[in-house]
Amino acid sequence: MSPRLAAALDPLPGLVASHVLISAAALALALAISLPLALASARRPALGRVAQAIAGVVQTIPGLALLALFYPLLLALSALVGGGIPALGFLPSLLALALYAVLPILRGGVTGLTGIDPAVIEAADGVGMTRRQRLRLVELPLAAPVLMGGIRTAAVWTIGAATLATTVGQPSLGNLIFAGLQTENTVLVLVGCIAAAALALVADGLLGLVERGLARRRALGAWIAGGVLLLGIGAALATTLAPARPVVTVGAKNFSEQYILARLIGRRLEAAGYAVRYKEGLGSAVAFRALAGGDVDVYVDYAGTLWANEMGRRDVAPRAAMIAAIDRWMAAGGRGRLVGPLGFENAYALAMRGADARRLHVATIADLAPIAPRLRLASDLEFLDRPEWAALRDAYGLRFADMRSYAPSFMYRALTGGQADVISAFSSDGRIAADGLVVLADPKGAAPGYDALLLAAPGRARDARFLAALGPLVGAIPVERMRAANYSVDRDSAKTTPEEAARRLEGELPNRISR
Repeated sequence: MSPRLAAALDPLPGLVASHVLISAAALALALAISLPLALASARRPALGRVAQAIAGVVQTIPGLALLALFYPLLLALSALVGGGIPALGFLPSLLALALYAVLPILRGGVTGLTGIDPAVIEAADGVGMTRRQRLRLVELPLAAPVLMGGIRTAAVWTIGAATLATTVGQPSLGNLIFAGLQTENTVLVLVGCIAAAALALVADGLLGLVERGLARRRALGAWIAGGVLLLGIGAALATTLAPARPVVTVGAKNFSEQYILARLIGRRLEAAGYAVRYKEGLGSAVAFRALAGGDVDVYVDYAGTLWANEMGRRDVAPRAAMIAAIDRWMAAGGRGRLVGPLGFENAYALAMRGADARRLHVATIADLAPIAPRLRLASDLEFLDRPEWAALRDAYGLRFADMRSYAPSFMYRALTGGQADVISAFSSDGRIAADGLVVLADPKGAAPGYDALLLAAPGRARDARFLAALGPLVGAIPVERMRAANYSVDRDSAKTTPEEAARRLEGELPNRISR
């Protein structure tokens, strides 16, 4: 078995279990909402039209947007009740997926109930059945096949959409897909997609057996299929039960360096006796708030990001002064603890192909500004909405002919492939040298420093054992080593996995952090 396939299969059982649980819980919640609403809608057509219209509107909202919307809503609700409501992970995923599953179940229930022959209803009333008896003995059995069609559709949709739960910190098969897309690891993407498709097919097949059993009045077949479904959910629950060792959640944003550092941190914590789980693919604001709220125990952020996005600072200070100010700010606000800088900087930097920079005589951003209206900018998914871009844009008067956002790996591809002329590169990325890119100097100092900072959650701020496991990483990673590790994951051929890159990086670091 190839190392890349082994690395993809290793976390698969746990991710499948998490995927099954969030999908089953969301489907159960959608049933709890949809079935009473379908009964009421079948008796009150006006209510049915309104309910289905609202459910239809929810379906028009992109899945990622719906997940993202629940984050500020749950934060606000938690603040209103004094805390305790998680804004990341299981709860927002559950709510968003359940809302997505309501429409097919509701529509199937209403169609099934309203499609019953009125003569059958009259006959039930004629033999003296109560409304409840008529519902239980006549209406539900007759409507069940149509209702089950809606449930099957909802199940398949939910299992597919559950891959998006990765973006709000809920482990799922989306972990493999998003990591594979970011690192251009086709094996990871295929394993994640095939596993999600297999789950959907199995669920649809078992629910189809239940549907046929109900349609043909063969209760035994329906009970057997339902029992298999429940056994599968039970097995998933058993797999995800908390281990005996203390569990630490390591967070990561959505690019290769973060995946590598998360695995490096995880290796240190596992050596100290902790069980480690990962919440990856987080946005910058989501990652820090997850740390401050205790949903993530540790992750790596960057000084400039915290300075501009979280502290709201628009000035630029020397790197050492920024780190000291961030340390004081975190401690004073109970936001967690700055364990320390890792030893390298990963700054935002505008970069061009070397040949273009020489041909156009561009060495600095000031040189770029006059010709920018003729050029195309490719950025990562966050850059154009960040204060750093606003600072550079306003300081130099940058205006580009076209600006598009890409996943970081595809951003570099857009530049080397000729679809872009300038990119928002990362200074610790090995692809800068490998692709012969030129990083443009920032003579006005508009962008802040971006030292990589190791952050711990408030609940870990005084955990001596936890901090002792991570402390040796402080100041131990030179930028050259980080670039090499990043490039080993991002390069086109002979790729390594983030786990392999972390293991190699750990072996190359000073002996004082060896385990």
